[in-house]
Amino acid sequence: MQTRDTFGSRLGVIFATVGCAVGLGNIWRFPYMLGSNGGAAFLLIYFLCALLLGLPVMIAEFYIGRHSRRNAVGAFKAIVPKTGWAVIGYNGVLAAFIILGFYSVISGWTFEYVFQSVTDSFTGKSVNDFESEFLLFSSGTFRPLFWALLFIFITHFIVTSGVKKGIERFSKLLMPVLFVILVVLCIRSVTLPGAMSGLAFLFAPDFGKIDSSVLLSAMGQAFFSLSVGMGCLITYSSYFGDKTNLQSTALQVAIIDTFIAVLAGIMIFPAVFSFGIEPAAGVELVFITLPNVFSKLPLGNLWACIFFLLLSVAALTSTISLHEVATAYLHEERHISRKKAAYCVSSGVIVLAVLSSLSFGILKDFTVFGLTIFDFLDYVTAKLMLPLGGMFICIFVGWRIDKKILKAELTNRGTATFYFFGVYSILLKYAAPVAIAFIFLNELGLINIIQTVF
Repeated sequence: MQTRDTFGSRLGVIFATVGCAVGLGNIWRFPYMLGSNGGAAFLLIYFLCALLLGLPVMIAEFYIGRHSRRNAVGAFKAIVPKTGWAVIGYNGVLAAFIILGFYSVISGWTFEYVFQSVTDSFTGKSVNDFESEFLLFSSGTFRPLFWALLFIFITHFIVTSGVKKGIERFSKLLMPVLFVILVVLCIRSVTLPGAMSGLAFLFAPDFGKIDSSVLLSAMGQAFFSLSVGMGCLITYSSYFGDKTNLQSTALQVAIIDTFIAVLAGIMIFPAVFSFGIEPAAGVELVFITLPNVFSKLPLGNLWACIFFLLLSVAALTSTISLHEVATAYLHEERHISRKKAAYCVSSGVIVLAVLSSLSFGILKDFTVFGLTIFDFLDYVTAKLMLPLGGMFICIFVGWRIDKKILKAELTNRGTATFYFFGVYSILLKYAAPVAIAFIFLNELGLINIIQTVF
């Protein structure tokens, strides 16, 4: 039997898994979601959702991966052979592959803006200038594709280097770099005039703003930020050693992931309020508004370079994990070499990236169900595949797996204590699937329809 690689150290496990969870969802999407959902009230609900719902699902994925020692598809085949449960794994592999296709485009944009900051392209421009130049760049043909392909190449190189020499080694490098850059930017942001208003927006909750929309948005962001439902955590945990404490690892990853998201809020909102910017801005916040902010700061190009370097690092840690999901599947289930598997994945991703990038320009009039190629791929994965994957993982582990087997794995055969296993079982069997079902219905717009009818 082929010897399977594992992470070489406890620190490697934490850094790699945190890198799997941390991405543009933490640095860009979390502040945007918080800004458009009332600030601190959203943050409070997010904390509770991450702890009570996201964490149980993460532990369930850790169980599936470590117990089976297989990829996202092979894991289900190993645990419950000759059943239909493997479709959950196929869903995760396909979702990771599709996400990597369009995610690489946005990731490539961060390289473009690092380049622009290094070449002093932000000085003396207005908001309208930044907006027109962003639209011109994103709708172009050569430059966006060049950066996306470069991002895919770097990701490919790291994945082909293997689990220890590639993923673990680069995670140990990238995650500390990400953290240091984020802290530096936070310090700069909180020293701006009027920064306290941004911190108050982030940390002083107005409980009157909590409604069903905020609750559902916070639950959705918790699952998105923790990367559940897409096969990444199953794949990474299959490389965990026998002595890895799954409970404490999941808790540490969830805490660090949430902490980085909060730091992103500290980095962005003081600057946003200092310059009188709308906190609910979306893509414009990162690629139009913030460059305008940087252009008004002393050493603005330096701060812009640091910021977009941060985004690049965060994006890279995610693309590595997404690539590994599909590569591990092809390597182990289709019995081809790891390098050949990685080449197959990268080749397919390049096709999706080209189509996704061109959908902002020459292919913008080509639509699927009324959506551009980029928006269609985003919609199918974020609103359909990921919620369904997370929900069925809860059902599988909560209802299909014997409690004694589950507890034995989660306690490392009784050598680690699981004080709240009964509570965990209830959350996994009932609370998490119901919550994900509501997220799923809300993302499809069905919650609003139901509320209107009744």
